[in-house]
Amino acid sequence: MGNQDIKILQTNRKAYFNYEVLEDLEAGIRLEGTEVKSIRSGRFSFTDSYAKIEKNEVFLIGFTIQPYEKGSVFNHEPTRARRLLLHKAEIKRLRRKVEEKGLTIIPTKVYLKGNLVKMQLSLARGKNVRDKKDAIKERDLNREARREAKDYYR
Repeated sequence: MGNQDIKILQTNRKAYFNYEVLEDLEAGIRLEGTEVKSIRSGRFSFTDSYAKIEKNEVFLIGFTIQPYEKGSVFNHEPTRARRLLLHKAEIKRLRRKVEEKGLTIIPTKVYLKGNLVKMQLSLARGKNVRDKKDAIKERDLNREARREAKDYYR
């Protein structure tokens, strides 16, 4: 398999703020025809979405794909649970980590790999309020330092 082009369609920035991301993995998504067209045009949203393991399958819950504007009566349901395509060994490993360590599986990126729609899933631990405040403070300090450095070199 050759080197394929990867085009990132969207990153879930809010997930990186609300969670401490520990590990990433790639999954395919089982989509219907109009869903692919909507995703390619960027009409989807991560808001409060997560992955859930049921039996030996992984489902994406709360991931919204807007109806395709040129679709007919065969358009898809925007918020349905979508099956994620992973190997059995990966699903077992994920289940073990979620049950043992109390981690959450969240979608962090949607991208095109060749002509396939792929999703980056992340094993994550929720941050508490103090961690979030520290992250905001650090971001503001970095922004201020960049601003001062920019002014200094003028």
